[in-house]
Amino acid sequence: YKWTRSAARSGKRFLFVGTKKQASEVIALEATRCGASYVNQRWLGGMLTNWTTMRARIDRLKDLERMESSGAIAMRPKKEAAVLRRELERLQKYLGGLKNMRRLPDVVVLVDQRRETNAVLEARKLDIPLVSMLDTNCDPDLCDVPIPCNDDAVRSVQLVLGRLADAINEGRHGAQDQGRDDEG
Repeated sequence: YKWTRSAARSGKRFLFVGTKKQASEVIALEATRCGASYVNQRWLGGMLTNWTTMRARIDRLKDLERMESSGAIAMRPKKEAAVLRRELERLQKYLGGLKNMRRLPDVVVLVDQRRETNAVLEARKLDIPLVSMLDTNCDPDLCDVPIPCNDDAVRSVQLVLGRLADAINEGRHGAQDQGRDDEG
């Protein structure tokens, strides 16, 4: 909590990663709450190491969203509109949480280190610190800030990510959630 709070206070940007079924909703909710980016469907290879290509796909997503909101897609022929809407849905599914990420994150928060092997490898390659929820089947040497917990239980994931989101909010905006008295 303290490490995350001080990282947020110094202006670092966070990326929440968790693609397992139990964590995907919680990841989206807590990352949005604290203004962080997130990946909750599938880790696409090269998401960090090939950032220029990912940035181009995110820009395409924004263009398609603009076209949809302005009605430009609806004015196209039916088949072309269907193809564009399908592309839009797919991009929203996989890149929707990265829409506001302009550059690489400073910290990656992982829910299941064993499942997100590619995310771990890419973050290590780019020297991005990892805050990782570790179950008994994970290697604590692969992350910078280990959090021992059950990464399979929804409530456990919700508790830990909620506290991390609180720490990020507190670090960015000062002490806000005074209702909580522990600083774990």
